[in-house]
Amino acid sequence: MSANSPNTSTLTISPLVTKKKSKDYFQTPPFAPHNTQQNPQHHHRLFSSPNISKTTTTTATNSAHPLSNEDEEIPLTQADKLRLWRHDALMQHHYVTAIYVGDKVLSLTDDPNDAFWLAQVHYSNGNYQIARNLLSGPKFEDSVSCRYLAGLCLIKLEKFDEALDIIGEVNPFKADHSIKNPDGGIKLEASMCYLRGLIYSKQNNFEKAKECYKEAVLVDVKCFEAFSELVSNHLMTPDEEWELLNLLNFDDADNNNELVKLLYTTRLNKYKNVNLFEEAEQRLKDEYSLNENVDILLSRADLLFIQCRFQQCLELCEKIIQKDELNLSVLPNYLSCLHELGGKNKLFLMAHKLAENYPNHCITWLAIGIYYFSIKKTNDARMFFSKASMLNPNFGPAWIGFSHTFAAEGEHEQAISAYATASRLFPGIHLPNLFLGMQYLQMNNLTLAHEYLMSSYFICPTDPLLLNELGVLYYHRAQLSKAESFFQRALGAAKNLDSDAKAWSSIHCNLGHVYRRLNIHDKALNHFQKVLRISRKDVNVHSAIGLLYLKIGKISKAIEVLHIALSIQPNDPIALDLLNKSLESNLHITNKKLLSDNLSLTGVRQSSNIAFESSSSSLPPKAQVLQTPLNKPVKNLKFIGEDKKRDLDLIVEDLKRGEDSSDDDDDDDEIMEIESD
Repeated sequence: MSANSPNTSTLTISPLVTKKKSKDYFQTPPFAPHNTQQNPQHHHRLFSSPNISKTTTTTATNSAHPLSNEDEEIPLTQADKLRLWRHDALMQHHYVTAIYVGDKVLSLTDDPNDAFWLAQVHYSNGNYQIARNLLSGPKFEDSVSCRYLAGLCLIKLEKFDEALDIIGEVNPFKADHSIKNPDGGIKLEASMCYLRGLIYSKQNNFEKAKECYKEAVLVDVKCFEAFSELVSNHLMTPDEEWELLNLLNFDDADNNNELVKLLYTTRLNKYKNVNLFEEAEQRLKDEYSLNENVDILLSRADLLFIQCRFQQCLELCEKIIQKDELNLSVLPNYLSCLHELGGKNKLFLMAHKLAENYPNHCITWLAIGIYYFSIKKTNDARMFFSKASMLNPNFGPAWIGFSHTFAAEGEHEQAISAYATASRLFPGIHLPNLFLGMQYLQMNNLTLAHEYLMSSYFICPTDPLLLNELGVLYYHRAQLSKAESFFQRALGAAKNLDSDAKAWSSIHCNLGHVYRRLNIHDKALNHFQKVLRISRKDVNVHSAIGLLYLKIGKISKAIEVLHIALSIQPNDPIALDLLNKSLESNLHITNKKLLSDNLSLTGVRQSSNIAFESSSSSLPPKAQVLQTPLNKPVKNLKFIGEDKKRDLDLIVEDLKRGEDSSDDDDDDDEIMEIESD
């Protein structure tokens, strides 16, 4: 197969294998002992060729791989020896040597392969423009490897349109992808597809980038760069990820096909098919002894984070950090867990450590932003999140953090704009659409709230926060049965996650309000009591319980509970007005009883032909005092039970709109607590 074929890799043109024959093989250099005096003939070259000489090879391998007569060595040419010198210098990062020798090799041969390796030295040394100039010209245009490296240099120079001209807007090698790579490396065709996707991503054309990345990994499953871009940046929905996995040809990995498939399975989205992930994880531990491999631990941390098991996720992240102190891949989950669990000191320390070691990395600015957001310095946090997103426009946590800063300040329009950008950039995660739905819900735009919440629901139908928000949506739509269903599912999901009960107390509160509206008072009281067992300082819950006692006629209990609410927050308007209603109701009941007693006394006097009006002076002093409200009712005063058309649920609405309001759609909005942060 031609060295310039897109179905080969750069191994084909590597100077480590020369004079290729049917029985050539790639040889790993033997282990170099520290005591070189015991091996005076040991060669210290990092890389060796099996075609150097029969004597050298036999000595270097301690006669472990003697050459047969069929493999008679052909002496290396002058150019071959220079190539090995250049390559060994490159591997040891002796760039001046590699450039000097590589230039002489290219002058001797004028071979595109030698131009590629010399440009590779310049690229490794950061001389992208020199490498690009070296690869320009018609004599190198037919070399696939030269075109690939030239495109890579132009991307580093941010000349994306020129890079696309060299790489091509579409794959020029589209053919049968089943052609196997004979040298065991990554097909150059797949690498060029990946590079094309990288260019489109830099140009913010994410749909085309996604298609190019998919084509790259379909051409050669060993092109992990493309697979990682798809998965890490959430460019596909969970269904699309699993569909792609089923289309991949793992035979490209030869006898590692099963291992690679299991590894790729653990990298997929954890929103669905968790059982398949756990099966793959277990097989990697049992069959391949990868129990403590960092990537396997990272996949488990992703699952725990999605399941909101923040404490367990934090512990696993800390275990990974102990193995690899500055592992950047684990930090987004680690930082988020610290924020969720209030670990401000650890956030501060990690931010400083990252600033010392990675001052220009997006994860550093993310860590600083999360720290400032945790200590309520929202403006400072926004600045650092913005810096992180500028350093890496595809960095999802930075975009979501940036959006949160606007949401925390009630800046709905700016928050919606930022969340919408995150939703467009990362279609594979449900969080941006969830937060968009929450923002529209707070703005009382129920139509758009429903649209975004359902989009999030199709991606991740098991998130308790999402289920709770859907319940709130249907509550505001007065679809109480649907609201009850989603709240119950949210409660079940929260229990299954084994998360902190305090985090989901608002679901009990919301269920209490649903049952109150459905007049199922015992269930409503039960859920409100569960909230109080978690937090007894919630004035809204005490007010809601007082309202329930008012509805069922337990006035004295209502007064008692509302007094507790006012002891927590003395100026709470809801509790104050409900207490006034309770006291008025209690007064009305007392007056009715006294009136009944009064009428009995009046009947006795009427039998003696004594007028009731002239006998008021003979009533007990207490009765005389309490007669006044009955004879002269207070203006606009309405007692419970007097106006049967009036529902007690309107009490809270009266507090906001006045006595004459009869709109019940937004009942008890001030009392109802929503888990929306």
